[in-house]
Amino acid sequence: MATVVAQSHFIFGLRTAVTNNLCFFDEQTVVFPCGNNCVCYNTFQRCQRFIPGSEKSQGMQALAISANKRYLAVSECGEKASITVFDLQHEQGRKRKVLTAGEMLVEEFVCMAFSPDSKYLIGQTGGPEWMLIFWLWEKQKVLATVKTSNPNNPVRQVSFNPYNNMQLCVSGTGVFKLFRYSEGALKQSSFPKVESINFLCHAWMTAERVIAGTDTGRLLVFESGDLRREINMAVQGHSDRQVEIKKIKDTDVDEGPTVSRITAILSYSKGFACSVGPGSVCLFEKTEEDGYRKSREIRIPADPCSNEFTPAECQQIDTMCISPAEETLAISTDRGQLYSVSLSLAEMNKEEQLHFEFLSQSFHSKSITDLSVCIRKPLVATCSLDHSVRIWNYETKVLELYKEFQEEAYSVALHPTGLFILVGFSDKIRLMNLLIDDIRTFKEFTVRGCRECAFSHGGHMFAAVNGNVIHIYSVTSFENILNLKGHNGKVRAIEWSLDDSRLVSCGMDGAVYEWNTQTGKRGSESVLKSCSYTGVAFSSDCRTILAVGTDLTLKEIQDCQILREVPADDVAHTAVAVSRSGKVVFTGTSSGTIRAIKYPLPIQKEWIMYQAHCGPISKMVITFDDQFLLTVSEDSCLSMWKIIDKEGRGLKSNKQIIHTEEVLITKSDLEEKTQNMLELKMRLEELQMENEYQLRLKDMNYNEKMKELSDKFTQQIEALKTTQQVMKTEMEKQAHEHQQKSAEVTMKHSKEVKDLELSYSQRLIVEHERYQDLQHKCQRMQEDYEKQLKDAAESKIQAVEELTQLFEARLQDKTQLLAQCQEEAQQQISEFKETIKQVEEDEERKIHDIQIKYEKKLHTEKETNATLKGETAIMTQKFYSLQRQIDERCTDINQLKQERQRLLGLIRSLESDIEDLKRQISGHEKTNQDKDRTISGLKRKNQELEKLRFVLDFQLNELKKQTEPQQDNINEKKERIHQLEEELVQMDKSNTQLKLTVTDLKLKLRTRDKEMHKEMQKVKDLETHLQRLRSDLHNCASFMQEPRKLKDSVQMIYAHYVQTDGVENSSVDDEIQRVFRRQRDHLEKTVASLKTRLAKSAEEHEKVYVKIMKENVTLITEINELRKELRLARTQLKEYKAQLSIFKKSNKSRPNSVEEPRKETTQDVNLHG
Repeated sequence: MATVVAQSHFIFGLRTAVTNNLCFFDEQTVVFPCGNNCVCYNTFQRCQRFIPGSEKSQGMQALAISANKRYLAVSECGEKASITVFDLQHEQGRKRKVLTAGEMLVEEFVCMAFSPDSKYLIGQTGGPEWMLIFWLWEKQKVLATVKTSNPNNPVRQVSFNPYNNMQLCVSGTGVFKLFRYSEGALKQSSFPKVESINFLCHAWMTAERVIAGTDTGRLLVFESGDLRREINMAVQGHSDRQVEIKKIKDTDVDEGPTVSRITAILSYSKGFACSVGPGSVCLFEKTEEDGYRKSREIRIPADPCSNEFTPAECQQIDTMCISPAEETLAISTDRGQLYSVSLSLAEMNKEEQLHFEFLSQSFHSKSITDLSVCIRKPLVATCSLDHSVRIWNYETKVLELYKEFQEEAYSVALHPTGLFILVGFSDKIRLMNLLIDDIRTFKEFTVRGCRECAFSHGGHMFAAVNGNVIHIYSVTSFENILNLKGHNGKVRAIEWSLDDSRLVSCGMDGAVYEWNTQTGKRGSESVLKSCSYTGVAFSSDCRTILAVGTDLTLKEIQDCQILREVPADDVAHTAVAVSRSGKVVFTGTSSGTIRAIKYPLPIQKEWIMYQAHCGPISKMVITFDDQFLLTVSEDSCLSMWKIIDKEGRGLKSNKQIIHTEEVLITKSDLEEKTQNMLELKMRLEELQMENEYQLRLKDMNYNEKMKELSDKFTQQIEALKTTQQVMKTEMEKQAHEHQQKSAEVTMKHSKEVKDLELSYSQRLIVEHERYQDLQHKCQRMQEDYEKQLKDAAESKIQAVEELTQLFEARLQDKTQLLAQCQEEAQQQISEFKETIKQVEEDEERKIHDIQIKYEKKLHTEKETNATLKGETAIMTQKFYSLQRQIDERCTDINQLKQERQRLLGLIRSLESDIEDLKRQISGHEKTNQDKDRTISGLKRKNQELEKLRFVLDFQLNELKKQTEPQQDNINEKKERIHQLEEELVQMDKSNTQLKLTVTDLKLKLRTRDKEMHKEMQKVKDLETHLQRLRSDLHNCASFMQEPRKLKDSVQMIYAHYVQTDGVENSSVDDEIQRVFRRQRDHLEKTVASLKTRLAKSAEEHEKVYVKIMKENVTLITEINELRKELRLARTQLKEYKAQLSIFKKSNKSRPNSVEEPRKETTQDVNLHG
């Protein structure tokens, strides 16, 4: 067994072909399937925990979470499909129960659902049976099964009624059925005609109402299983956007507008949410009229890095879920992406367009083809068939960069520095820079269909595979250094040695070659034609080679010989990776599992197996610090594993790697960002100035208000103190008078009490006699009601027996009629098949209606019986209530006596108070007259202030009139600037055209100069020939005395210098020189004229530019002056408005302060009255 263990650390991706593949565990944790695991992802802490799938499963099919958010059900397909229930509250997701269909052979469970109390579970099997199984899951007991559909109509969703454990809903293509569990069986309780409708989803809104979505974009409302109405999405009101709800009959079910598919519906406390076409979710709220109103629409935003052919906003929404507190809404799409939005923000910002945000990161949507890591940074590069290249940080678990291209990316390689990336496409390889926010190409190599590429460890070379040839390029000079040819089949994997002197490759032809990267020759080879290799790697010391292929073994090769072989099970290895420490070898299989094998390799089958992916592993890499194992698969998931020993400690590497943080950025991007920073700083300073000025104004206003309020409150406090002293003296006088009067009242009251006692004792005797009479009457009534109840029960029993006899006779008649109809139908099958079906359906409906009628009648009879029993109970209650009333009346009499005594005392005290209040009224009338005089004086002051207000309004209007012409002048100046800018653009265009003509002429001149140089060279060659001829003739002259030698030398000169076509060549050369001279003269003249024209246009352009600049400067100065004037005018306006508001408030407060004491006096009068 391996002493090194891999622990699942983090995973990027989402498994799309799973029903209900996203659900909330709590407010911050979501559960979704990824690879062959269920991931519990905490969005706040950015950490994951994993629930692995079973080993023998062929993949997950559906998820379901219980209502109490404790249990998670996972269905897995295989030879015998099963559902596993996990306890999410346990740290490692403890497995609770495994449910199967019993003796039935079921290949898959399409969808599942928990009951509201989490005790029951339903599972819908796949075709062709389409059986619905009802479990008491904690006891693994199948309570009931029922067939829900025929083989041609698949079922999409099953659910429990959230208000009733025993009621279920099933929907699909042509299927919408409600079932009720009773007497150990699932019985269908509704029969709507929906054969032509394709239902994609549904949701329970109330105990009786279900809303279902179709593939044609219709929202249908079912009440008690019957189709009642449709929520029309197309028609919206302009005022409140009320969604039109129209009543529909059974006949017009097939009609409906053709709009986008509704793939998901989710109900919550305020209404429901549904997906409306690609990339959009609509929120509907309840209305008072028992309808629904469309409140918001939330969209998936456009992705700037996505491709034009596959925009992000066109994704189909598969699943929706809402957090327990209904704070966040999360969705999953058909491209394997997870999005979320805050519903609290949606309520706050109702006017703004809301967009979804990524729940964690943007994932790959198709199979990942390659994987690469670098040395200097904690980065991972992946490429996929979704046309994207993504850069991940395995330490921070963040997607750093990603970009989508026009073509599919087959291979990827990160430079050891982490600043460059090599990507192989179908037509070429691109070497690209990893910038701060982009991936940009700066060199392309014509290597077609590159499925494998790799940088050397030094980063100075890279190898790229084209079919069965390996090309090695230099990174510095971009030259093709070597072409390694030798494979007969496609090369599937390559790897450099640590010192970059060797390269190992394996291919489909069963060959493993070791190449010398300096000479291009093969160092060693191992060929096994029965095996096509898929992965190869050097050992930690680069002495041996490890290879995996289709022969289900892991081979260790050294010096052209296979040292060891580790046989596998029935699953083939697809990838291999060796740790830098040399302690462990990891292999990936075609089933998606990872195996950790001890190194040196064991002879027996000893390894640790981990559930990782649900598809074949395409590539696996160990980071250079031996801390992480990274794997990618065809299931579009990137999985990160932490490599630890059995004690839980990380592996110690010999080399300490320090990760750097430098980033590439272009000069233009830097300049743009600095410019934006400067502009933002300027804007910030302006805003600070404005805010400071507004704060000063507010401080001034608030200080003035504070002073006014403090003055008012001090005056009121003094007035209240004086009134308080006056009231104290009056209270003392009234208390002394009240004591004297109370003594007199007590004497009178004692006499009156004695008289009342005598009168009420006589009345009590009379009431007692009446009570006895009522008791006798009650006993008689009770006896009469008991007799009536007995008679009613006997008559009811007789009526029920008569009705049952009647309906049994009718049922017999009906059964006889049915038998006759069946005999006739069998005789006429060939002619009337369709009519027989209709008759049978009608008869079944009639029987069903008759049964329902009689059940209703029985129910009414039971209700009448219950009401009669209730009436008897009411009569007994009345009897007891009468006795209570008599007792209560006796107590009331005693209370009334006490109240009478108290009221007499109050009357006498109030008479004395009235006399005192009359005296006070006379005093208050005098004070009111004084206050009227002060009010008249304040009114005069108010009139004067109104006059001052009129003057200020007039001044404001004049200021507005002054600012209007200045604004017009500013607009004219702006138009003039716009015209001048247009002229500048035209001048620039003309200049560019002239520059182009100049460049063309320069090119022509260069060609002519080259031709001149050639001609000059020819002339020089001719001159040298002449000089040689002269010297040869001079030598001949020395042989004048010797004729033979002279003849031989002349013949030699003739043979050497004289040619047959020399005269013709000289004539042709003269003509060429003449034409060349003419053209040269013409070109010189045109160049001179163009230079003069250029100089003139440049001078004119400079003059015009200087004029425009001067005009711009003057205009800018005028605009700045006008802005200053406007600011001054605005400040004056604000000051005037502030003064007006102060005057108005002072006018309002003064009459109020005068009227307050007046109100207090009137209130005192009313109280005493």
